[in-house]
Amino acid sequence: MSKKKYRDTGAEYTSRKPILYTKKDKTLYVLQTAGAILVTLIMVFPVYWMIVTSFKSGNVLLTKELNLLPDALNLDNYIEACTRVPLFRYILNTIAVTVIIMILKLTTGVLAAYGFARGRFWGRDVLFYVILGAMMVPHQVIFVPVYVLCSKLGWVDTFAGLVLPSAVAPHFIFMLRQSFKSVDDSYVEAGKIDGLGTLGAIIRIMVPMCKATLITASLNTFITSWNSYFWPKIITQSDKIRVISVGLVHLRESWNGVAMWQHTNVTMAGCVITMIPAVILFFVFQKYMLTGYSKMAMK
Repeated sequence: MSKKKYRDTGAEYTSRKPILYTKKDKTLYVLQTAGAILVTLIMVFPVYWMIVTSFKSGNVLLTKELNLLPDALNLDNYIEACTRVPLFRYILNTIAVTVIIMILKLTTGVLAAYGFARGRFWGRDVLFYVILGAMMVPHQVIFVPVYVLCSKLGWVDTFAGLVLPSAVAPHFIFMLRQSFKSVDDSYVEAGKIDGLGTLGAIIRIMVPMCKATLITASLNTFITSWNSYFWPKIITQSDKIRVISVGLVHLRESWNGVAMWQHTNVTMAGCVITMIPAVILFFVFQKYMLTGYSKMAMK
């Protein structure tokens, strides 16, 4: 890049040489594009197949031919999925459980993350390492003592048993702690000079400045809670509080033997219905998710 001066004014301008791509660069670009297309097809095709199957009739479903398009766009499968089991009751239960879990995780996560990011107390780093270690422990390892505790408290087949064991999330605390540490100390000091206490600094300074991370963590919590199956399957026993992930299995098992496979189209219709809220939320808040992950990775 070279600089030259105009003869009259003496102003400088910059002349850029054209970028020449080599044959190796073009080959690499083609391979990257082909790889991206292939990965996209592998991830999208199962979703496409689920949607197409949800519109197929039972006769077309069991043929040996590969039909990539539905025989007719009818809603009979969707109607049967909603009437055979109380699907909308399952959805309402899932919404209620998910919202309560999000509120609890937001409250506990914000307070704990602020303590780990800004607090000064003995054993802070050790406790944070314990939190990181808890992220590596699967639910299948600890579900027995948790179930025994819920049984002793009378929380089996109740909303309390569904919600309270998920009130704290280690990954939520980790994400918020990384985001809180990226906020400059001068903002917090200025807030304290203006009379803000610890809670005021969290609500008026930390939360607004880390909004992208909060939205990202909340969406992750929503998707995780919406798709949760293992614990709701264990703790619920009736349609009164059954969530949608367990309800879909109940829908599939409402037929016996071979009939279960003959009605796969109805099960797929139920899956499409339950997928809609998560897809809408992702497309609405995807820019916040990208920003939140970027901020967490930069710290």
